[in-house]
Amino acid sequence: MRLTRIALAAAVLASVAGWCTTAGAADVWGLKAGNLELQSATTLAFGPEDILFVGDAKAAAVVAIGTGNTEGDPGSASIAIDNLPSVLAGELKAKSVTINDLAVNPRTGAAFVAVTADDKPAIVQIDGVGKVTVLSLQNVKFSRVVLADAPEDKIVGEGRRAQNRRTESITDLAFFENKLLVSGLSNSQSPSTVRELSFPFADADKGISVEIYHAAHGKSEDYAAMRTFVPMMIDGEPAILGAYVCTPLVRIPVNELQKAGDRVKATTVAELGNRNRPLDMIAYSRDGAEYLLLSNSARGVMKITTTGLKTAAALTEPVSGGGTAGQKFETVESMAGVLQLDRLNAESALVLVQGEGDAQNLKTVPLP
Repeated sequence: MRLTRIALAAAVLASVAGWCTTAGAADVWGLKAGNLELQSATTLAFGPEDILFVGDAKAAAVVAIGTGNTEGDPGSASIAIDNLPSVLAGELKAKSVTINDLAVNPRTGAAFVAVTADDKPAIVQIDGVGKVTVLSLQNVKFSRVVLADAPEDKIVGEGRRAQNRRTESITDLAFFENKLLVSGLSNSQSPSTVRELSFPFADADKGISVEIYHAAHGKSEDYAAMRTFVPMMIDGEPAILGAYVCTPLVRIPVNELQKAGDRVKATTVAELGNRNRPLDMIAYSRDGAEYLLLSNSARGVMKITTTGLKTAAALTEPVSGGGTAGQKFETVESMAGVLQLDRLNAESALVLVQGEGDAQNLKTVPLP
């Protein structure tokens, strides 16, 4: 992910270019060789060089892996694989594979997929022409940080409300200005949390609770996790744009995270419709303008303009009946069924699309 994932990694790469003439990325960023054991692989994001960040929600930890993926050209990459879970099951010798997240290395155009294969985590690499290989976690260079104040790994609540909140300790990741931003839940009384993790990793702080106004519910809330987000520049100022279930879109200036103390109040800039779950989001440029693409469980892919976001008035009144309000958007009909997406290059996105039956197809599509 994002200023876009491509722009963010490029900015960081420029800042460390002098170092990397004498040392590899793994050495510069404090990675050490060893055998990596993951309890889960739920979220992905690329950082500097070939480093892939993996959210391990089950362990409430984030791992930085030196993938060794240094060859390739994103400008010429074009990937198309029908029924990707079936293909990955063959590579992993698994009966069933669930795809949890997708991230593209902005320097090479290779895609990395976080999966659960027969209840075990794995990372799979797909190069720019679609060749599939399993990323070995044996004798790999990595570093790891455990989140402070994460939810306990146990079922809480009863009936339909029963849940293990540890599974939402990490819901999304993005590398921004030499820090890793992490959304998810904490174990505090206001569990909706955004964390800033320094990289190379040091001890993780407990993060900052996030309060939002949820227009579809008509009230302020601080208990649901931000499902997906992008950091991007808005009129010259860095900000996070995040989406929650049912579906408020909020803005948080990054500077507010550094001075807010234990709690930050986000500005709700759009209500995008209820009974809906945001799945993934990217930012991109088209014809001199900036846009977001937000994939959803029930309302398709939305192309949202960023024009006016800095000064957009906060939504403070209920939006009922499944209606929408705030920032303008359009539904991209040609991208129906998109589950996951990431920028592949300046003109294209890589998308995982729900096909017929259980098939999920990976393909390259033009940015709208």
